[in-house]
Amino acid sequence: MSTRISSEDAPRLGDGQLVDDETPDTVGAFPRLTDAQVATLETGGTRRSVHAGEVLIRAGTRSSDFFVVLSGKVAIIDEGAEDGERRILRLHGPGRFLGELGLLEGQVAFFTAEAIEDGEVLVVPAERVRELVAHDLVLSDLILRAYRIRRHLLIGLGAGFRIIGSCYSPDTLRLREFAMRNRLPHKWIDLEQDERAEQLLQSLGVAPEDTPVVIWHGEKVLRNPTNAELARIVGLPVPDSVPDAAQDVCDLVVVGAGPAGLAASVYGASDGLNTVTLESIAAGGQASTSSRIENYLGFPAGVSGAELAERAIIQAGKFGARLLVSADVAGLGSEAGHHVLRLADGGEIRARAVVLATGARYRKLEVSGIEALEGRSVYYAATHQEARLCGTDPVAIVGGGNSAGQATVFLADHVSHVHLLIRGGDLGKSMSRYLVDQIERHPRVTVHRNTEIREVHGEKYLEEIVVEDNRTGDQDTIRVHALFVFIGAMPHTGWLADTIALDDHGFVLTGMDAVHARGDGNRPISAGLSRTLETSRAGLFAAGDVRRGSVKRVASAVGEGAMAVRQIHEYFERS
Repeated sequence: MSTRISSEDAPRLGDGQLVDDETPDTVGAFPRLTDAQVATLETGGTRRSVHAGEVLIRAGTRSSDFFVVLSGKVAIIDEGAEDGERRILRLHGPGRFLGELGLLEGQVAFFTAEAIEDGEVLVVPAERVRELVAHDLVLSDLILRAYRIRRHLLIGLGAGFRIIGSCYSPDTLRLREFAMRNRLPHKWIDLEQDERAEQLLQSLGVAPEDTPVVIWHGEKVLRNPTNAELARIVGLPVPDSVPDAAQDVCDLVVVGAGPAGLAASVYGASDGLNTVTLESIAAGGQASTSSRIENYLGFPAGVSGAELAERAIIQAGKFGARLLVSADVAGLGSEAGHHVLRLADGGEIRARAVVLATGARYRKLEVSGIEALEGRSVYYAATHQEARLCGTDPVAIVGGGNSAGQATVFLADHVSHVHLLIRGGDLGKSMSRYLVDQIERHPRVTVHRNTEIREVHGEKYLEEIVVEDNRTGDQDTIRVHALFVFIGAMPHTGWLADTIALDDHGFVLTGMDAVHARGDGNRPISAGLSRTLETSRAGLFAAGDVRRGSVKRVASAVGEGAMAVRQIHEYFERS
């Protein structure tokens, strides 16, 4: 349903917030540019008139332009409301600029921008803005901060596409995880809980048994799409969207886009290597699930894992690296002296050198019935999206490392109480001191030492957990409505099979460990191998959490990614 928007429609929003251009910007999402900043952007830009009703950005299409409002007003509109109405999200007046994170990352727009008054805009090619973001520190911070927060606001408002499916469906959980991990604006409509779900499905001609479905732009229906299909429609690059990546022999292929992989991508591409990065789900890796990393060098106020990943993606793209998502590597081979990476969809990518940066995932709790609650009230990440799902209900967190500590501090500011469960008696054994101090003095956090979960109770959602003191055997029941799990780590190396040397836990052996290991059958590995990050296979390097002996910190993963590129240059010189 298309409705003409006028300025009289402006001061209302679905959740009651005012959206007029004069609404105070308390978070930095809608800054006004100074005259000097407008003049900087005008170099390479064009001024032009706009008329009321003119669409500058249309939802579902890529925008190749950055717009600055010079006069008049522009409305930001959500086209995907369930009732077919167009919902005004924000008004932009003189000095404001349009767009959000997708403009810099090549995604389609998740909103429509429509002029509601005659006026004038400055139109700057998106490529020019990417250059400014890469080189102009002030504009970079201003635009990136605004775009990142706008993406967060779009997600919080439920703008973008709709996922309709049962909370019991594994495919619903898969689509929700893909959307959340890639920070895509969307709204989940639970077929089990939302009374409107079935009515909406009927209006679209979809039977409940055909769910989950994705509703795009209010009308297009994707029946149980694969992650790759969803990625294509929102503009995320997938392997078949970059055909030459499969035909060329790349200088460097990076497998995994966590901190180590993104660092290897940035340094490889900046050194002039033809670099392709493959990521199965979403860039950022395990670090992107951290709400705030406070001990990363150069960010005294802390930085979220998602923001760090977003900056790295833009930086890698600036140097020419190609990041492909939904690129699940299923096997490793060789051909004509090159490494051949076989993808799960049947494609192949060839490389002169490879960096394995597949990281590790948290282990799942071995507690009966917990699988049925995953994605609904049992989580393996603690970002703003999971916090929003929790409301103010009490939650429990299992784990004693920095990820558990960061989640505890973050969630304690959103929920009524946090119960942190650790198996040992010393919270500081594997957690940074700054986190321990914050946790111990937080009034809404209780630390349960020497404690393990034995049972979870709840039908549709978690209601309570049964915990046990592992010294005395005494049990207790704690009422919580969500559980966050950050225990142990399992490396993503199952696809490597017997192609390189791994330790007993599946972590990749590198350097002298690989020298002393044995490769195919009983074939000794060459003792000439001495580079610290090279595996038992020449030209194949490992960095970050997937490597045995790595320090499980973001900074060290980034350092290893950079080191791997240096050692790749040495390998090229040798070979």
